[in-house]
Amino acid sequence: MADTVAVAADHGGYDLKCALLPELRALGFGVLDLGTDSRESVDYPDFAEAVARAMEEGRARWGLLACGTGIGMSMAANRHRGLRAALVHDGLTARLARQHNDANVLVLGGRILGPELAKECIKVFFSTPFEGGRHARRVAKFSPVKANV
Repeated sequence: MADTVAVAADHGGYDLKCALLPELRALGFGVLDLGTDSRESVDYPDFAEAVARAMEEGRARWGLLACGTGIGMSMAANRHRGLRAALVHDGLTARLARQHNDANVLVLGGRILGPELAKECIKVFFSTPFEGGRHARRVAKFSPVKANV
């Protein structure tokens, strides 16, 4: 589980998801691909739910979600206790999501980011540790500590 990322996208994030799976594997992560498997229209909350379930069950430590803008996936994922989904747009927001918010789900907009910028976001997000300190107190107020999430 420690090195596994649960990945899912809707039709708007499908192409980006496909471009990012090899990048995750190259970085040494196990990948749990939870769909979608085409550009056919689907409902993004179902895929956020699949990632949340995988993390809650301990099948993955991390999540990566993509939809057209990333907004819908962020909203759907953050409904789940213990998930801290961060919509990022560049390396800076990816770094700060980890450093200050202990984000455990990276959310990307498939119609917003190109594959190269998305790859940069992945590298930064998954290599940045949580700073703790004053940030830990804040994170604890909205996200209870759970063993697997």
